[in-house]
Amino acid sequence: MVFSSNVFLFFFLPAALALYYLAPRRYRNTVLLLVSLVFYGWGEPVYLLLMLFTIALNYGCGLWIARRRAEGRSAKPALIWAAVLNLGLLAWFKYAGFLARSLRLLPGLGALPIPAVALPIGISFYIFQSMSYTIDVYRGDAPVQRDILRFGAYVSMFPQLIAGPIVRYRDVAAQLEERRETSEQFASGVTLFILGLSKKLLLANPVGALWEALQAQPGTLSAWAGMFAYTLQIYFDFSGYSDMAIGLGRLFGFEFLKNFDYPYIAQSVTEFWRRWHISLSTWFREYLYIPLGGNRRGLPRQLLNLLIVWLLTGLWHGASWNFVLWGLYYALLLMGEKLLAGRFPDRLPRPLRHLLLVLIVSFGWMLFYFESSPALLAFLKKLVLPAAASARARHLLLGYLPLLLFAALAATPIFRRLADKLLRTRGGQALRLLVPALLLLLCVAALASQSYNPFIYFRF
Repeated sequence: MVFSSNVFLFFFLPAALALYYLAPRRYRNTVLLLVSLVFYGWGEPVYLLLMLFTIALNYGCGLWIARRRAEGRSAKPALIWAAVLNLGLLAWFKYAGFLARSLRLLPGLGALPIPAVALPIGISFYIFQSMSYTIDVYRGDAPVQRDILRFGAYVSMFPQLIAGPIVRYRDVAAQLEERRETSEQFASGVTLFILGLSKKLLLANPVGALWEALQAQPGTLSAWAGMFAYTLQIYFDFSGYSDMAIGLGRLFGFEFLKNFDYPYIAQSVTEFWRRWHISLSTWFREYLYIPLGGNRRGLPRQLLNLLIVWLLTGLWHGASWNFVLWGLYYALLLMGEKLLAGRFPDRLPRPLRHLLLVLIVSFGWMLFYFESSPALLAFLKKLVLPAAASARARHLLLGYLPLLLFAALAATPIFRRLADKLLRTRGGQALRLLVPALLLLLCVAALASQSYNPFIYFRF
């Protein structure tokens, strides 16, 4: 089940909200747990057992850590077992086939069987979220949760279960214990959800359809326009999902941290990753980069830490060599920025730095998209070898040009600043109601007409 579907919008969500608000306050976490399990099991009920096992595993490890602390013993064995078992689950379901295929390339291992393991949807997100709980409890950053229903609601919470943001336990621990839903929070959640849905249906899906169409067209112009179309698609697709998730969280009384902050206005790769998928960047910084030593042990160790983190970040996104290459690509770029700090490209004018960043990121998305090396090489040839675009490609670009220009502007804070000014005018309150209502109508119309409606990050 996806947020941008009729089933979710007109059946599941109204039913979940009704059950939640009709339930006495002390049972609302239980209701949230149950509806989240229904949401997760809608398409893949067999993996509910994996979800329940993950909940039981990390709940038990949290209690084990607390008990050993109370007895004055080291809690490290409990933390190690939690990490091994969580990462073991992730490794088996996500990387077993990839590892077997890679080993078959070695001499004498060509006949090694490849396990047929299906990837449970959202496993990368809820495993990392579960690990944040045991690590936070071990560090003393959050209290142990002794109510398994509350903990289950945290791990399985459907607003951010499938594609994030990755919610660290310490950020919502107090909200799980006691939260007070307000009408203002509910209203802001509805507005944010509609804005996220609009990003998905009115921007990401159309430019994604353009990208799909341009891939089949010859010519250099087709390749460059398609690359920028995908750059816009993945931003509006994922940031739209994150906005919907944060908005849904508010409907149930939760406040999740922001996951995107206009990353395409960044002036450097380092700044880009402070703005893109903030919850994942924060997770790797807090739970891997800093424990490895961060930037506290000299430049050579910092560069090594960056390399380790970004190779693992690439693998987190997918079990394929293109993701390893994508991680290495960003590791080298970030290492280069550290080595060239205060020199080129910092001395370039801001517009040129921004243009360079957009080109770097757009090229990186091609490494991210093409899992096949021949397909990637063929696309790169189209990028660099001059060739005329077909009449079909020119027609497509002419028809989509207004949407592409609007989407490019929408990827900046221009419209948000304009909206803030308009909301402070005399008619601001009317606009606060009318604009989301109009966007919702447009989204419903888009749902009725669109057949292209994937979420990119559901792959991970």
